[in-house]
Amino acid sequence: MGRVAREVLRDRDAGLYLSAVVVSGFGTSAMWLAAGVWVKSLTGSDSLAALTAFAMWAPSLLGPLLGAVADRFRRRPLLVWSNLAMSVLLLPLLAVDSAGRVWILYAVLAVYGAVSVVQDAAEAGLVAKVVDARLLGDVNGLRMAANEGMKLLAPLVGVVLLTRFGGASVALLDIASFAAAAAVFALLRVREERPAARPKGAGRLSEVTAGARELWRSPVLRPLVAGGAATMALAGVNGALVYAVTDSVLDRSPAFTGVLYAAQGAGSVLCGLLAGPMLRRAGERRVAAAGVALFAVAVALRALPYDAVALVCSAGIGLGLPCVLLAAATAVQRETPDAVLGRTAATASTLMFLPNAVTLALGAALAAFADVRVLLPLTGALGLAVAALLARPGRGAAELPHP
Repeated sequence: MGRVAREVLRDRDAGLYLSAVVVSGFGTSAMWLAAGVWVKSLTGSDSLAALTAFAMWAPSLLGPLLGAVADRFRRRPLLVWSNLAMSVLLLPLLAVDSAGRVWILYAVLAVYGAVSVVQDAAEAGLVAKVVDARLLGDVNGLRMAANEGMKLLAPLVGVVLLTRFGGASVALLDIASFAAAAAVFALLRVREERPAARPKGAGRLSEVTAGARELWRSPVLRPLVAGGAATMALAGVNGALVYAVTDSVLDRSPAFTGVLYAAQGAGSVLCGLLAGPMLRRAGERRVAAAGVALFAVAVALRALPYDAVALVCSAGIGLGLPCVLLAAATAVQRETPDAVLGRTAATASTLMFLPNAVTLALGAALAAFADVRVLLPLTGALGLAVAALLARPGRGAAELPHP
């Protein structure tokens, strides 16, 4: 693990790519939580505060369309200019100082979310050019480890800045992070051909759905993305039940939920560090299946009323759940033609994360009238069924370890 990580980081362009993603991600993670606290402090409304997360997440529903935008431009210039544009876009947030101006924050966050989807699609295409194919899993894993590590620190920084200096200070932090990311992306040395023009006679709908068609006809990508979607649906139920676990199972105060999330974050950091070696040795399908199985067992065992078990299970969820997402993302980058990579990556992301939002609401409803000690083992059993389906032998290069 250490040798390959050092090999990745010694590569100039791979190191710059990871640096740009980390710098930009720090500002985004700080803004994600601070925006809700900001609205709460100005309006006193919990529901309006919760809408900030929805405003940033909602554009991901347009993943196929926004991914098509990413495929119409060279990726490095697109990332440079979009990061610069974001640093300008955030300037109106400096004027948000009362409940009557909260609408500015929502408008900015909605555009923020849309640009983030375009950037994620462009990054998927860029990393496939910057990094050797055998190291894609390592780079994706290191990126996730860095992002998960930042989630333990950046939101705290954002809230401290907000509390001490006001919302404008968080906006300035995010502006600086986007400007710095643009500068780092500009340093990348990568040769990109200008994307081909849309073929004559090809409609816009056909262009937007190209990523979905790529996923459907690929015997490698289809089961991984389907498995990721099913797993994230179960993760939504699990996430909705976490407060019930803290209260009904562990008899702890709601604050203990933060400890469980910290343990889960630590597990995700470890997953990111281990992902590359695991993907090379076992292949995407096997890693995904093993990760889903670990996630499922950990969810089921959350029904036991012991703090130590709850902490271990949270770490196990953090370690197992990202495996299927990393496996799918790496396979998409490796298997998809460059011309449709942005659309395919964005479509895969939408398909995998949309079920999570739906089942978060479903899980919250179920928790109102069903015993969490029954729901957790049932969710775990469904997860094991998903793992078993992923473990079945299938066709395609992703079944084989990578040299």
